[in-house]
Amino acid sequence: MDLQAIQDNSAFRQLASERARLGVGMSIVMATAYFAYILTIAFWPRLLGHPLWSGTVITWGILIGVGLIALGFLLTALYVRRANSRFDRLNQLLLEDYR
Repeated sequence: MDLQAIQDNSAFRQLASERARLGVGMSIVMATAYFAYILTIAFWPRLLGHPLWSGTVITWGILIGVGLIALGFLLTALYVRRANSRFDRLNQLLLEDYR
């Protein structure tokens, strides 16, 4: 197999393009959420230090931090779902062209 021939294949270009767009998009979402949280901690710590309700030690900061972890899991699950459906199909088309 010639590497240039694979790179010129439309299925390969589509697969690479879709994977890159999805990866970059999800990375931007996660990085934005994370940095917003960090900047809030740095500049407005009282905002995240308020308890969820009176009498509890659990603060909004803890809840939002757990939410960030959940966002990471959610984005990972969405990527895996997309990879197992669309990307695997495009990969199979590419493999069929070179068998």
